[in-house]
Amino acid sequence: MNGGPSVELRRSRGARVLALVCVLGGVLLLVYPSDGALLRTIIAVGAIALGAVALVSALRPFRFGIHADGLTIRRPGLRRDIRWADVGALVLDEPPRRDGRPEPPRLLLVPAPGVPLEPVTARHPIDGRPAIELLVLDQVREQPDQVSAALTRYAGGRFVDLLALRRAAFDTPDLPVGLRGYHMDRVDRLIRRGQDALMSGDAATRQAARGEIERASAAGLPIAQRGYHTFQTDTVLDALVAALADQQSTDRETAT
Repeated sequence: MNGGPSVELRRSRGARVLALVCVLGGVLLLVYPSDGALLRTIIAVGAIALGAVALVSALRPFRFGIHADGLTIRRPGLRRDIRWADVGALVLDEPPRRDGRPEPPRLLLVPAPGVPLEPVTARHPIDGRPAIELLVLDQVREQPDQVSAALTRYAGGRFVDLLALRRAAFDTPDLPVGLRGYHMDRVDRLIRRGQDALMSGDAATRQAARGEIERASAAGLPIAQRGYHTFQTDTVLDALVAALADQQSTDRETAT
């Protein structure tokens, strides 16, 4: 692992801004009464209460430091100093999309053998080992590649950037969405299955993923009222099947 100055991640301003908007919006509703005053008052009080809770949370102490000795974390729900010797694996991952919308990346920690783990809040996305969710990256201003660079520098081989590995294995374009398209969650699961198979380095896993995608396409992917455009999705899935087949051909050539 390399040395150098420590890296301090900066808290995102987004939650603070949203909380202030809720509070100010509620105050304006109270200040300018009109017809339906009771309903407006209920909405205003709810907005102010919600904004106040969010603002209190956003103003709580926050620190996420990455340095030569390990990690220093001070955030709501987790206050801990973690030495690199106590880390079995660090994984930067992105949860599966929901209705076509990407989820913010998250940083997971799997402890070294014998190191107590509390609380278990996640699982390693590849092998299922118990893990702690250290950080959701929408909480900080730094981009995923900046966080990845800092962790690569200090954590060395303990750190795996699954975001970058998936892109390198098969970079999926943003699929257009429209009426009467393929069910988005089903398509996203198939793409993730293929990407993870390409990353695995295992021929049997790639063959199984290729077969699953081919069977799903042959049977006809489910149609949703709002979903991915069929032609573009078919093109992406065909390219993914071809990538899985190419690696299997390479495996056979290597074996001979």
